[in-house]
Amino acid sequence: MSITLTDSDKSTLRTAAYGAVSLMAAAGVPHKGVTHGSIALTSATGLVGHVLAAKSKDIHLQGKSVAELADQVLPSLTAAIGLLGEQHPGEADNFRSTVLVAVEAAVQPSKGEPSPAVAAMARKITAALDAA
Repeated sequence: MSITLTDSDKSTLRTAAYGAVSLMAAAGVPHKGVTHGSIALTSATGLVGHVLAAKSKDIHLQGKSVAELADQVLPSLTAAIGLLGEQHPGEADNFRSTVLVAVEAAVQPSKGEPSPAVAAMARKITAALDAA
């Protein structure tokens, strides 16, 4: 089975994945954590890995507040899972797992438990991934 994604679909996947790491940064993850999260995204495999590794300028994350960024990213996460789920459920699972690994990687460099804001953002990202 061949999976074909439109340019718009690929943009949705990239915006969602990199947006999740951006939300973690906005919630207070240190720079080192954001780097680890981004590396996790570029380490993905399969179709998701190819899409996330592609050099592209179609990631447009805008907003002057965390709320505005979340309004864009959280629905993109749900949409990404939905569109992959329609075409290839294995890739939907791959995307979900990749984003969750990136979120976990972003949190790991911090000493001790993540702050309440960071933990809450991680839960919101997980809920968006599970909403599809």
